[in-house]
Amino acid sequence: MVILVTNDDGIHAAGIKALGAALASIAKVVVVAPEKERSAIGHGITMHKPLRATEMPMDGPIARCLAINGTPADCVKLALDALLDEPAAVVVSGINRGENLGTDVLYSGTVSGAIEGCINGLPSLAVSLAGDDEQDFDFAFAADFTVKIVREILKRGLPKGTLLNINVPSLPQEEIKGVAVTRLGQRRYINTVSSRKDPRGRAYYWLAGEKEELDAGPDTDIGAIRRGYISITPLQLDLTNHAFREGLQDYFPALWPIQGKKQK
Repeated sequence: MVILVTNDDGIHAAGIKALGAALASIAKVVVVAPEKERSAIGHGITMHKPLRATEMPMDGPIARCLAINGTPADCVKLALDALLDEPAAVVVSGINRGENLGTDVLYSGTVSGAIEGCINGLPSLAVSLAGDDEQDFDFAFAADFTVKIVREILKRGLPKGTLLNINVPSLPQEEIKGVAVTRLGQRRYINTVSSRKDPRGRAYYWLAGEKEELDAGPDTDIGAIRRGYISITPLQLDLTNHAFREGLQDYFPALWPIQGKKQK
């Protein structure tokens, strides 16, 4: 049984090393991850240059480790279609250095690694350690917690088209209050563009931004993390707004031909 592990922080990140070592206690682990950090790359895939897989040494009991010159989605796609010697049973993406909460999931390469696994019909999850960038993250507890989740997924599976997004507070274990099943909160980033001039007077830009939380209710992933709980949010591939779909034809009546008459 193979567990495929990827991330967006890159093959050398501490989070993926801790995760791979922990999961190796329950199954054969193959790590296929970007050769360098690809944070906030979303679900980008590489179509206009060749992808290369480089065998890498890795600390701990990892069966195989490969670095890819592409994105997390590339890594999963390439692993499942070309690199694995035997089928994967589950895809685990992480452990991300920093939270992936609310609308972060649309930007996150870590979450997209799990999405690609889900697209390919495998039970998949993304795991992030939520805390400030300046913190000295300890991934051990999050890795052990992930092992518990994966054990259950291997027994029960997940619903078709569904993946899990897990955020663990970067707190001492005794300060974590429990586990909360959550929905996505809402946040956006404001003041995102910093404009500067290079020595020749040409403009260049840095994208960053400050978080503005629009929905951090107690049942959201954002609210759970702020209260010291581990957040588990089930995500689905179907992005359709089914409630709005039912009334969409009435919403734009001028777009539809009248039954029995020719459309002008």
